[in-house]
This record gives sequence, structure tokens and C-alpha cells, in this order.
Amino acid sequence: MKTLLSAVLLLLAAPSTFAQGAPPQGAPNTPYVMEYYYKVQWGHQQEFLNLFLKNHYPLLEKRIESGDFLSVKIDTPSNHMTEDSRWDYRVTITFKNSTVATTSNPKEEEEVKKLFPDQTTYRREEQRRFEILLAHWDIPVSNITPAKK
Repeated sequence: MKTLLSAVLLLLAAPSTFAQGAPPQGAPNTPYVMEYYYKVQWGHQQEFLNLFLKNHYPLLEKRIESGDFLSVKIDTPSNHMTEDSRWDYRVTITFKNSTVATTSNPKEEEEVKKLFPDQTTYRREEQRRFEILLAHWDIPVSNITPAKK
């Protein structure tokens, strides 16, 4: 009887135990999604966005062209939130797979030089983009929507 009771309690506790952690991403050759959040110094949101679109977004587009990224989406909240939970921009990248998501791009330096021949201006503007950035965090996300029956 004790064994049966222990087994029942374990089964009842199992879902909450497994729900604690993030669900794993899919199989090795399936898309991998990451959300990148940016919180900018108040009043500098447009400056940050302009620099991001000028100096970083073209690199993301190159990765789409190469097939490493399946998509890139940029969002901003429609309403305000509390300062401690505020974010200004979310960039959602769907990578070809988890390996691409977790490995640096060996062609990035070469692409930066091609896209931005004036490296002095590029470096100065990228430095400015990070000067006005208050916080940045990355969150891998997993789709756990049940399959349709």
C-alpha cells in the first residue's frame, strides 16, 4: 500500500516538477528561436533604433540571405509598462537550427567590412548604440502549442 501511495504521489508531483524548467528546443535540425530584448536610456529610443537599423540590421539580413536565419522580426510594445519591466525593442530571430544560434558567424568581420567601408564611423556609431543601452537580454523560446488533433 505504501508503494502504491508513493507512486501516486510521485505521478501527481511530476508535472509540477517538470514545469519548473524551460522546455527544450526541438531536434538538432529544426528551427531555433531566440528573443533579444533591448532597454534604452529614456528619450534615446529613436536614436538607438536608427543606429540598430543602420549598423546591425543589414548584418541580420545577410544571415537571412545565407540561409542561417529563417526570419528576423522587430517589435516594440504598444503601451507603457513599469520601469523595472520595461523593454523598448524585441528582436526575434528564427535560426536554421540550434548550432547556428549558438555558434559565432565566421564571416561576420568580413561582412562588416564590406557593408561598412568607413570603419571609423561604424565603430563610433556602434559604441554610441551601446552607450545608450541600459540593458540587453536574450531568451531562447520554445513553442509548446499542442499539435492539432
